[in-house]
Amino acid sequence: MDISYRQLRAFLEVAKSSTFAEAAVNLHLTQPALSSAIKKLEQQLGGRLFERNTRNVSLTPEGEVLFPNALRLMRDWDNTFSDMQNLFAMAKGQLTVCAMPSFAESHLPTILSKFHDAAPNVNIRAVDIVMEHVIHEVTTGRCELGFSFEPERKDGLIFQRLFADQFVVVANAKQALLLNEKPSWQECIAQPLVMMNRGSAVRQWTQTALSEFGEPIIVAETGQLSTLGKLIQHGLGISIMPSICQIQMENLGLSVKRIENAPLIKNIGLIRNARRGLSVSAQLLWDIAVEHYASQV
Repeated sequence: MDISYRQLRAFLEVAKSSTFAEAAVNLHLTQPALSSAIKKLEQQLGGRLFERNTRNVSLTPEGEVLFPNALRLMRDWDNTFSDMQNLFAMAKGQLTVCAMPSFAESHLPTILSKFHDAAPNVNIRAVDIVMEHVIHEVTTGRCELGFSFEPERKDGLIFQRLFADQFVVVANAKQALLLNEKPSWQECIAQPLVMMNRGSAVRQWTQTALSEFGEPIIVAETGQLSTLGKLIQHGLGISIMPSICQIQMENLGLSVKRIENAPLIKNIGLIRNARRGLSVSAQLLWDIAVEHYASQV
């Protein structure tokens, strides 16, 4: 059955009018064109929808049944395509992004503020999760884009570099006295260490770098960099972590030092699913982030 929007609109207008002539004027159609549209609709449905006489037109019992359903269909139609226009125009909608907690706390607010200025009617849902979960959420399509370190494997992902992060040594005041202003890897390996959990990329990178200078003494491990800071604060050991955590660590009263020789440097950027296109709002956020860091070079 091929009933069109135009036919339903014609039916509703005639149902609300006293004559075909009045409905034709409201629809900006000739009366023969309107009569033809209604006749075709009746043929497709299999029966009469209107009682006609020389003075007025009224609905048949079958037409009375169709009328509220036709109203609902027209409202749904109009609302659906109005919503789509609003999405493309970013007049409404929701955008879900995910980011590593360290990035979410230090960098993401600035990016999202710029996005909100450009698209104030788009609701933003920001999910702060560890790097490995960021990659999983983007790969499975739960998040359109994510802020992460550059993945070792990019199967099914597109990575856009934003900036390079140089890892730093973090220590409490007492531990910092045992280290030079710019400590070497050899100094770090001689101290007790607290690290991210096994399996995390940050743990792999830092432990690989340290292992070139000896066997690290790992006294504690955790799944969050913020918790790592608390362990350092309480003197369990020093740690090596991304410099995007620097403000967060300094707010805990910790000392942050650059590594003197062969620093560990990793790219941070945006990731998206290579097999899916971005929505208009996600593309805008992507472009805003890229432009923001390009302007800082």
